[in-house]
Amino acid sequence: MVPFWYAAIGVLGYLLGSIPAGYLAGRVAGIDIRKGGSGNIGATNVVRVLGKRYGYPVFAVDFLKGLAAVFAATCVAKHLDLTERSAQIFGITAGVCCVLGHSFPIWLRFNGGKGVATSLGVIFGLMPIAALIVVGVWLLTFQLSRYVSVASIVAALALPIMVMLVSHRQHSDNTVVFYFSLCLTAVIILRHRPNLVRLIRGTEPRFRRR
Repeated sequence: MVPFWYAAIGVLGYLLGSIPAGYLAGRVAGIDIRKGGSGNIGATNVVRVLGKRYGYPVFAVDFLKGLAAVFAATCVAKHLDLTERSAQIFGITAGVCCVLGHSFPIWLRFNGGKGVATSLGVIFGLMPIAALIVVGVWLLTFQLSRYVSVASIVAALALPIMVMLVSHRQHSDNTVVFYFSLCLTAVIILRHRPNLVRLIRGTEPRFRRR
């Protein structure tokens, strides 16, 4: 029975993550967001092309996708009366599939966003204190650099460190979450490879709101 539920929450997480909020916002505005700015369907490009009126709701939806996936998995784990470790694995399974769905949505030929907002939602569902600290790291880095990509990469690198420190502070065993955060960091950095190339070449645009 439990393997069935693992598969079920994995599929649910992927489907939640694959909701292309940025693409849909572009369609509402009358454009294909993939043909504007960086061509990415993430909130940053939506803000850059369409302004915060569209970009902020897209960020909220992408964040809530990750949070909802973990919440749904947690509810299933409680219904099955699983141990705390098993419940964590349930949440992580849903979270991983949600981020993959966001980054590689079947509806857009597997060409999606970079997973930052959705990953944040997942971590917030698993370890809210660590997630809030990472948000602070992102905001500080962004204010200093004005590069969204730099802020996202630095925040991604800080994520496993914050998970480890918070776990130590709370005297809790979050080993599984720590390794999961390492995987999220790797995915986010890999999804930012074009940005890293532009940063090295000095062609990465600084963020300017429309």
